[in-house]
Amino acid sequence: MSKKINTKDLIDKIEKITKARIASQEVVSLDQFRETVKKTEPKVILVIEDDETMRASLKRILEPEGYIVKLAAHGNELSEVLDDNTSVDLILLDIGLPWINGFELAELLKDHKDLKKIPLVFISGQATQEDMKKAFLVGAHDYIKKPFDIEKLKKTVKTLLKISNDE
Repeated sequence: MSKKINTKDLIDKIEKITKARIASQEVVSLDQFRETVKKTEPKVILVIEDDETMRASLKRILEPEGYIVKLAAHGNELSEVLDDNTSVDLILLDIGLPWINGFELAELLKDHKDLKKIPLVFISGQATQEDMKKAFLVGAHDYIKKPFDIEKLKKTVKTLLKISNDE
């Protein structure tokens, strides 16, 4: 028959076991903790597209993949997204915006100290060799022609986010 212990002894034994387990665990630095959290936080994708159907489609495609999708149809919405202190991890940008040329906007984004390192992908119905060449000259990481293959889009986004996260 086992010996009965009082409540105080029980608590003392539990504390002793807990302290021993805590002491045996590896200590994680604050930087390591932050890096781990950064890797597990959902990535934010900014879609700059004037066509409402295309914006909604991109959101519907990317959100089930675990991404947070921010949408901007015009300059005011873009300002709101950039001002809300949400860090953006990838930008999908249309070339044919009515309020600014996508190439001009890309140049402005790449000149911005906080935005220049964010991967940029053009998504456009225009796909001439000249347009593609210009896209890469202004800092695009990829160019996807509309209508696009959904799986190719997902793979491109995932790859660019992994590469930028590893840097």
